[in-house]
Amino acid sequence: MVKRVLVIQNDAPETLGLYETYLREKTKLTLIHAYRMRESEDFPPVNEFDALVVGPTPISANDALDHAFLRKEWSYLREIVDSGKPTLGVCCGGQMLAKLLGGEVKKSPMKEIGSYMATLTDQGVWDPLFRGFPPVFPVFHWHSDMFTVPSGGELLATGDPCPIQAFAKDNVRGVIFHLEITAEDAERWTAAYPEEPAHIGKTAEQVIRECKEKEPEMTRLALRLVDNLLAM
Repeated sequence: MVKRVLVIQNDAPETLGLYETYLREKTKLTLIHAYRMRESEDFPPVNEFDALVVGPTPISANDALDHAFLRKEWSYLREIVDSGKPTLGVCCGGQMLAKLLGGEVKKSPMKEIGSYMATLTDQGVWDPLFRGFPPVFPVFHWHSDMFTVPSGGELLATGDPCPIQAFAKDNVRGVIFHLEITAEDAERWTAAYPEEPAHIGKTAEQVIRECKEKEPEMTRLALRLVDNLLAM
């Protein structure tokens, strides 16, 4: 039976990249551009889907309720959390889900832009989302904020300088990192946010090059992560 998956995109430049592409091949995919929704539009019933993915936005999760489309989405995310359905939040998508589960969103020790390494915890090694992952793997980052692990949840992956890379609680998984990004995506992001790499002493070209160097391994792991989510 073909699974039904909802992807919520929260920003025009920040697509779900390889996750979306692979889900289109594997599932019956519904993609909602939440940032374009009119006030009169409603999200589809959660029970129409077998799994859900919540995408990133440059808006801080702490400011979500200051934006009309995210206020609407906030209520919907609460339904998702309560549904018990496998759910993945990516970057700010993970931050919003963490807040709804009782966690916090605060500044990361340092802004992260470009390629870094994430390390699975003992819990992460056994978590279904990371089945078949190496204990240490490359990821792409573009964020200033980070989530904390909600009470009763588990830390799944760590990193440096951001110590909390992934969490699990019940049906929800949140990751601060991106595996779904290709060098083409990184080029689009650097065009959208051209001033930001310099904040950590990098150039746009360096960020794109870092992504390109890690792209083959990240692509392989992105597809595995999607398979794992669908199997949860």
